[in-house]
Amino acid sequence: MSLGERLKEARKNKKISQQALAEIAKVHYTNIGRYERGDAKPSSEVLNKLAQALDVSPDFLMNGTVQDKAHLYIKSEELLTKFKKIEQMPEDKKRLLMEFLDAFIFKVEIQQKLT
Repeated sequence: MSLGERLKEARKNKKISQQALAEIAKVHYTNIGRYERGDAKPSSEVLNKLAQALDVSPDFLMNGTVQDKAHLYIKSEELLTKFKKIEQMPEDKKRLLMEFLDAFIFKVEIQQKLT
């Protein structure tokens, strides 16, 4: 995924328009479209302003880090906190939790198909 795609995705997840993002980041709104299309790249100063406005890190916009992707897709802070704790567990405990989650997800999917 490119910087432009990550920028657009983060903006849409934040539910703001290009115009609104431009106002928050104090750049011309046409530049937001140019960044999203990949026609231009923001300066480091602008990149920082965009990241701050979208509640992501500049590193996410440039490189797409795993942690920032999690924040982008998982809205529940409680879930994120639990996943961070799980990440610190020994591998055997993580595998056990994954098996439990797989079984639980499978059960829910079956129940949904039966109803």
